[in-house]
Amino acid sequence: MSFNLQSSKKLFIFLGKSLFSLLEAMIFALLPKPRKNVAGEIVLITGAGSGLGRLLALQFARLGSVLVLWDINKEGNEETCKMAREAGATRVHAYTCDCSQKEGVYRVADQVKKEVGDVSILINNAGIVTGKKFLDCPDELMEKSFDTYKAFLPAMIANDHGHLVCISSSAGLSGVNGLADYCASKFAAFGFAESVFVETFVQKQKGIKTTIVCPFFIKTGMFEGCTTGCPSLLPILEPKYAVEKIVEAILQEKMYLYMPKLLYFMMFLKSFLPLKTGLLIADYLGILHAMDGFVDQKKKL
Repeated sequence: MSFNLQSSKKLFIFLGKSLFSLLEAMIFALLPKPRKNVAGEIVLITGAGSGLGRLLALQFARLGSVLVLWDINKEGNEETCKMAREAGATRVHAYTCDCSQKEGVYRVADQVKKEVGDVSILINNAGIVTGKKFLDCPDELMEKSFDTYKAFLPAMIANDHGHLVCISSSAGLSGVNGLADYCASKFAAFGFAESVFVETFVQKQKGIKTTIVCPFFIKTGMFEGCTTGCPSLLPILEPKYAVEKIVEAILQEKMYLYMPKLLYFMMFLKSFLPLKTGLLIADYLGILHAMDGFVDQKKKL
């Protein structure tokens, strides 16, 4: 009898909390969630020397954040540093770091802690595209790690304050022809970020937030030559638009951000449509051959 009472109580609590969470989601879908203030927050951005990382740095500079810029390209990173100061940032720190090298990550992370302080917003943005088929991908480019989390998460847990931002990709949601290595890293990044979020949730670390971003191709030069078969439904994104949406998602502490919105519907269809139907849709949208015209920036140089 007592077991049945406990089971019924557990069920009613579950239903009540589920209903509340659904109502909360519906309210915030209609009324924008308040934006948090990031002035004075220490924001570390990997891959800050160009493209999306640089644009994110400039946005946070305007919001009054303390910037910590990481990139393997020293010259590009210092240029971003200069631009951030011109955009209004009062404290900007640039560090040369290869995020694929564990020892280097921990060494530079210790330097940041001593010279700047505890990072409160970590934006993992660094990435590389080879455009090669799987068997042609160099092994060293497929053995990336997530050491930045391990370097900065302990302080966030100790302070019960922080925000982990994972810049994944639409290629982290579905496999893409010619992007095996990139898909592997972005699927891993998505799963890793989601798992760390669940860990912090279970440990009741309510002050640590997570945002996972999955955009389609962005016009940053990283995917030069790539195409879409249906620009009206699946456009190649303008960098300014993408960065504004990413920053908005961070400020509103949104967990998932897919761009364009069609991706939400595509993931829903993927969950139940027959494989052949899914491939037909992908072919119609031009996804199966999106990488055919890819231009490797390194080869151009």
